[in-house]
Amino acid sequence: MREQGLLKTISQGIHDMCYIWWLEMRNTVKDEGVLLFFIIVPLAYPLLYSWIYTNEVVREVPIAVVDQAHSNESREFARLMDGSPNIKVRTYAANMEDAKSLMGKQVVHGILFFPKDFSEKINRGEQAHVSAYCDMSLMLGYKALYETATEVSFEMSGKIQLRASSLTSITRRDSELTLNPIKIDNVPIFNPTGGYGNFLLPGVLILILQQTMLLGIGLAAGTVRENNKFRDLVPVSKHFNGIFRIILGKGLCYFMIYMVMGMFALRVVPRIFDFTTLISVGDTIAFLIPYLMACTFFGMTISCLIRYRENVILLIVFTSLPLLFLTGISWPQTSIPGYWHVVSWLAPSTFGIRAFLRLNSMGGTLGDVITEYNLLYLQAVVYFVTTFIVYRWQINRTRRHAKRHFSRMEALTREQIENNKNREP
Repeated sequence: MREQGLLKTISQGIHDMCYIWWLEMRNTVKDEGVLLFFIIVPLAYPLLYSWIYTNEVVREVPIAVVDQAHSNESREFARLMDGSPNIKVRTYAANMEDAKSLMGKQVVHGILFFPKDFSEKINRGEQAHVSAYCDMSLMLGYKALYETATEVSFEMSGKIQLRASSLTSITRRDSELTLNPIKIDNVPIFNPTGGYGNFLLPGVLILILQQTMLLGIGLAAGTVRENNKFRDLVPVSKHFNGIFRIILGKGLCYFMIYMVMGMFALRVVPRIFDFTTLISVGDTIAFLIPYLMACTFFGMTISCLIRYRENVILLIVFTSLPLLFLTGISWPQTSIPGYWHVVSWLAPSTFGIRAFLRLNSMGGTLGDVITEYNLLYLQAVVYFVTTFIVYRWQINRTRRHAKRHFSRMEALTREQIENNKNREP
C-alpha cells in the first residue's frame, strides 16, 4: 500500500508538472506580451543588431580640407588621405569658419587643417604640424580620421627622411634600413576584420537571451498576480499543490523555448552575416544548458518582485547596459572596482558572455572556460534553491489567504442562516 501510495504521488506530480508546462506554453502563445519577449524579440533583435554591424567598419568618412599652405606637400597629404578607404575628402574650405559650419551641419565629420608655414618648415628641416579636427560624437569616424592621418604622416615623414639620408648613405637600401631597422608585422587575431560586429555581437547575443527571458518570465508572473484573486504568484488550483512540480513545469517550458532561440541566435545568425564562429554545435549546446538553466531560475526568483505587468519593464530593461559593461567586453576587468565585480556575479550573463567569447571568438574549448562553466552550474543550483524558497513562501501565503477567505465565507453563510431563522414566524 505504501508503494502504491508513493507511485500514485509520483504519477500525480508528473501529471501536474506536465499540466503546468502545457499551461505555460499556452499562455506564451495567447499572451501578446509574453509572446513578444519569448519569441519575436529573440528572433528579431539578433537579426537587427547583426544587420546594423554587418559592415564591420566605417568607410569613406567625409572630411573638409583647409589648405592655407597651397603647396605640393599639403596637396600630396590630402591626396593620400583621400586615397585611403576610410576617408573621403568631400570639399575644400576657404577658412576654418566655413569648415566648422559644414561640420555643424553634418556635411562633413572632420577637418584637416594645413597652416601657412607647413611646407616652409619641411624644407627648412623643421617639424611641421597638421591639425585633424574630429567629430567625437561619431567614435568610428574619429577612429578612421585619426588613424588615417597618423599613417599618412608616417608615410610622408619616411619619404622626407629617405631623401635627406640618401645624400649621406651609400645605397638607397642603406637609407631604408637606417630609417626602419625593425619591421613590424601587424597580425590581428580573434577579430581579423577589426570590426565592431565580431567584437560586440557575441556578447550582445548572450545578453539578449538573458534579458528577454527575464522580461518574459516577469511579465507572465505579473499576469498571474493580476488574474489571481489574492494577488499571489501561485494560483489556487489542485495542480499547483507542490513546489517541485511548479518549478519544473514552468522551468521546462522556459528552457525548451530558449534552447531553440539560443541555437538560432548563436548558430544561425552568425552564419547569415558571416561573422566569426569558431564554436562547434556540441559545445554550443553544452554551453547553453547551464546558462539557460541559470537564467531560468534567476528569472523565476526575481519574479516574486513583480506585482504588475508593467513593473518588469522598470526592473529589467535599465540593467542591460550596466550588465554588458560589467562583463569586461568593452572595459578591462582589472579597471572595474571590486564591489561592482560582486554585483556582476549575480547575473548569469557575466560568466556566460566571458565563456562564449572565448569559445566563439578565440577558438577555445570547454576545458578553457571550465571556471565560468562551473560557475554557471553553481548559479543554476543557487537560483534553484532561491526559487524553491520563493515558491514555498508563495504557496503558504496562498493557503493562508484561501483559508482566511473560506473562513470568512463560512462565517457569512452562518450569519445568513441565523438571519433567515430569525425572520421565520
